[in-house]
Amino acid sequence: MSELKDTITVRVNVEITPESLKTIVENAKKSAGPNQSGVYRVDTAGKVDEMISRFLLEKDFESYVKNTKPPATIVTTFHDIKMDEKG
Repeated sequence: MSELKDTITVRVNVEITPESLKTIVENAKKSAGPNQSGVYRVDTAGKVDEMISRFLLEKDFESYVKNTKPPATIVTTFHDIKMDEKG
């Protein structure tokens, strides 16, 4: 995904429906399959991250944010963030 565009990782809390999470987990289990003990080893958070990131790229999130006024509850902007000397 990052190969298509120059991207950065942003850690945020995102609200999704329980049904969406259930579907992501079920599909991840199908893809991974069980190990020799019959246990599924799936990074659920990683799969949610992957699905949401792919959705944002495929559905042109950049155009959406360019054409949408942010909610009044946003207080801090990127320009307000002070960075230390390390970056």
